[in-house]
Amino acid sequence: MSSRAPRFNQEVLIDTTPLPEHIPKVEEIGTSSAPLLSAAYFIGARCKAYNDDYMVCKTESNGRGELDCMKEGRKVTRCAASVLSDVNKHCLEDFRKHWLCLDNNNHQMWECRAYERSLNKCVFESLKLEKIIPGAPDNETPVHLRKRQIFSKYGT
Repeated sequence: MSSRAPRFNQEVLIDTTPLPEHIPKVEEIGTSSAPLLSAAYFIGARCKAYNDDYMVCKTESNGRGELDCMKEGRKVTRCAASVLSDVNKHCLEDFRKHWLCLDNNNHQMWECRAYERSLNKCVFESLKLEKIIPGAPDNETPVHLRKRQIFSKYGT
């Protein structure tokens, strides 16, 4: 048994045990789901190598990935934080409009395509990161590039 007493905050257990020294320290992202969804494809584009390393580690660790792959997980977090920082620095207004739209429309991407187009353009011009949907058919126009959205209330 552990000699430390757990601290409870409502229904959340806060574990005060420090991480081992071999795991690199990283500041947590500290954002809600809407900004993460808005920047998700850009995070995927820049952080693909780190994400792949983390997934390989989790696959090879046979169920102990949370503990054995903390180092790789911290690299993913650090990379995602750098993307969010760069997007905030170069495209803050477009980014804010897009994630607020997502937040106000139950995270429905199709509701916010107009804001998404301006964000994608700004991020590509500033950071050279492009939104590419994995697994999208090569012979079709990607859903975010279509002129008319099928489900859109506003026809954009």
